[in-house]
Amino acid sequence: MRILLVLAHPLEDSFAASVAREAQQALVAGGHSVDLLDLYREDFDPRLSKAERGSYFTDSYDASLTAGWIARLQAADGIVLVFPQWWFNFPAILKGFFDRVFVPGVAFDNDPAGGRIIPRLKNIKLFWALTTTGSPWWVVHLYMGNPVRRLLKRGIAAFCARGLDFRMVSLHDMDRATDGKRKRHLARVRQLAGRI
Repeated sequence: MRILLVLAHPLEDSFAASVAREAQQALVAGGHSVDLLDLYREDFDPRLSKAERGSYFTDSYDASLTAGWIARLQAADGIVLVFPQWWFNFPAILKGFFDRVFVPGVAFDNDPAGGRIIPRLKNIKLFWALTTTGSPWWVVHLYMGNPVRRLLKRGIAAFCARGLDFRMVSLHDMDRATDGKRKRHLARVRQLAGRI
């Protein structure tokens, strides 16, 4: 399986980068091909351009500035996202990746009669998110209703592909996580990625 591994963290020595390395090593050991897309290192611009927005509901979406990233998405059989949750949401660079790469004619088609969008990412069979939160589990789930999981599973994944393997693995309370807790999380990531 060809996996597009998307990392969204500005620090090269971050825990997210460690998670991405563990996932990549386990996937490669399992015989998969991994395309690491490090959004910060590739200097991805998350801002939707005027031309992109202006062509959003036309027959020919202007993907000229993002064609390389779109090609990588279209070549993948699965997506693994690695990112921290900030303010109970995606880092801005990852949100911009969705806005600029998961676009009409690529991730979905606009229904010509209006209404629902039509999924196009038939190549994607696996959609995983490996993430951390600064808040404890109960704040994320009980108080906030786990908004990132809902956006990924019910929104992006469901609207762009059908019948895929969705999974979200989170390390909660990251700001107070001990070294032992972080190591156990990395072992869990390694074990899960090794089963793909």
